[in-house]
Amino acid sequence: MKSTVKTSAVALACAAMLGAPSVLAQDNSTDRASQPTSEMQEVLDTLSELGAKPFNTLSVPEARSQATPADAARAVQWEKGIPSTPEGKVATRDIAIPTDNGNLPARVYTPEGEGPFPVIVYYHGGGWVVADINVYDATPRGLVVGTNAIVVSVDYRHAPESKFPAQQEDAWAAYAWIVENIHTMNGDASRIAVAGESAGGNLAANVAIMARDMETTMPLHQLLVYPIAGNDMNTPSYQEHAEAMPLGKADMEWFVEHVFASMDETADPRINLVGRDDLEDLPPATIINAEIDPLRSDGEMLAERLRADGVEVTQQTFPGVTHEFFGMAKVVPVAKQAMELAISDLNEAFAAAEEN
Repeated sequence: MKSTVKTSAVALACAAMLGAPSVLAQDNSTDRASQPTSEMQEVLDTLSELGAKPFNTLSVPEARSQATPADAARAVQWEKGIPSTPEGKVATRDIAIPTDNGNLPARVYTPEGEGPFPVIVYYHGGGWVVADINVYDATPRGLVVGTNAIVVSVDYRHAPESKFPAQQEDAWAAYAWIVENIHTMNGDASRIAVAGESAGGNLAANVAIMARDMETTMPLHQLLVYPIAGNDMNTPSYQEHAEAMPLGKADMEWFVEHVFASMDETADPRINLVGRDDLEDLPPATIINAEIDPLRSDGEMLAERLRADGVEVTQQTFPGVTHEFFGMAKVVPVAKQAMELAISDLNEAFAAAEEN
């Protein structure tokens, strides 16, 4: 299968959206901008003004209750008088997905129209410790409007109350239930994709791997936004952006401490995806990374590993933005470009499935 990895220039992302030829070589140069864009910096400044502190300085309850980057983006949006509604109508309803470990909260986002609609199963970020489907609301809404698909945003058990691999188990249980039941919500399980941000990107990738291994309904596409994909905290991006906001190296160490029984568990292939040698026969992937992010190298290396195993990949590192930028399309122009890239690839996957 043909594979492409795009360079980190935003201009190339725009060209790809306009149908320009793909770039076959990834730009891994060290000549990267080190400062956030003015719009990204405004969000970071607002986050500080809202009192947010580094995770590694907080208890779990404190971390869960403090202001989030999404709060900061909404505050900037309000200050600028930017409408909060998406560019299309989206209906939502909350459901409970039954599993062997209890019910999982989920939110179903449905576009206008008759359907049956394609489906995106989405997993939120938060290091498996903080955040929920309420915090990560902007991305599902943006995906619904752009793809005219149903998005099911799934929650999962959090650490430290539920240690690894509870989150991966919940992600799979939710996906399997959605495949079997989405027809009751006017969805088409034959046109299904998985998506996730950060910790949720890891879950989406694991769901695709499990679907392959269990020889069941495969997602058509994986949208992996700055996924946790390795256990090496000495990668180039960890070294370059150890003190980054809103996520630094010490913060990732804090998450690891709360999620895993020991550091040794991070070598598990469900975490160390870049260390796997069995990534063949997986669906095409779009991997989106932020330049100013310790997890940047994870995504870039995962793209290379997938390519090496013959998986079609679009990988884009967006300059001048930080972890958590993806859902900020209303106030960060680069986030809008990233969302447009994701939507373009998802629509292509859904259209190809419909033709077949």
